[in-house]
Amino acid sequence: MRRLTQPGPVHPERIDMFPGTPEELRFTLKAGLTLNEALTAPMVAAGFQSGTIVLEGAAVAPFSYVMPGPSDDSSHVAYFTAPRSPEGTTRIERGNATFGWSDGRPALHCHAAWIEADGGRRGGHILPHDTIVAGDAKAIAWGFRDIRIVGAADAETNFTLFQPHGDARAEARGVVARVKPNEDITLAIEAIARVCRMPDAVIRGSLGSLIGARFLRGEVADYATEVLVRAGRVRDGSAELDLVVVDMGGRVHEGRLVRGGNPVLITFDVFLERDAA
Repeated sequence: MRRLTQPGPVHPERIDMFPGTPEELRFTLKAGLTLNEALTAPMVAAGFQSGTIVLEGAAVAPFSYVMPGPSDDSSHVAYFTAPRSPEGTTRIERGNATFGWSDGRPALHCHAAWIEADGGRRGGHILPHDTIVAGDAKAIAWGFRDIRIVGAADAETNFTLFQPHGDARAEARGVVARVKPNEDITLAIEAIARVCRMPDAVIRGSLGSLIGARFLRGEVADYATEVLVRAGRVRDGSAELDLVVVDMGGRVHEGRLVRGGNPVLITFDVFLERDAA
C-alpha cells in the first residue's frame, strides 16, 4: 500500500474515536451569508458541538477554493494550491462539511464537487469565509452535543487539524472519529465499527484526503487528493465506500474504493450512525 513519511513524529494512536449521540437537523442556507455563517449558525443554535453537513445544489458567488498540491519544502508532505475564485455563479453539486470550532469560533472543513459558470466540473477544498451563498439551498446535518471538535496543531503532519474530543463510552448510537496518515480508510472504518460495537452502520457525511485513490474500476495516480464520501455503509463489519476524489488538477473522479488500497494522506473526518434497519 502507498505510504508517505510525514514531517513529524508518528503518533502511536492511529485512530481517535468517540461514541456519541447524533441528531439529524435539516435547514436552509440563507442567501447573502458566507458559507461558514450559513452552515454553522444552525448548528450552534441547535446546541451542537460537532457534526457533519451535506449540501447539494447550492449556488455560490463569489466563490473561493484551493486544490491539493505539492509542498514547497519538507515542512509538509503535500499542501494546497493558491486560492482560486472563478467568475460568475458556481453551483455546488455535492459538498460535505465537518462542523467544529477554531479559536473558540464556529468553523468548517469543507470538500465539494461543483460546476463553474464556464460549465467546467471541478472540485477541492472550499474556503467558507470567502464564499457567499447566492440563493437559498437545503442542507442536512448530523450533529453531536456530547462530542466537540476543535482545531489544534498536529505535530505529525505539521497542520492545524480538526480533532474530536469526548468522554470514553463503551457503546452509543453514533461515533465521531479522526483517522491519521497512512491508515487505509476502509479498514479504519471497519476498526471503528468493531471497537464501538457497531457491525451495521451508515457513514454520514465524512471527508479527508488520500494518497491517490484506487477504485474497483480505475485509479487516481496523484499522490495528493481531497475526497468526500458520497455514500458508505458497514454491513456485518465490512465497510463499503463510494467517494468523490479530486486530484491535483482539480479533476473530479468517482467510484467505490478497493478495500485495503487507500491510505489517508493527512487526515480523515469520519461520522458513523448505527443502522437500525
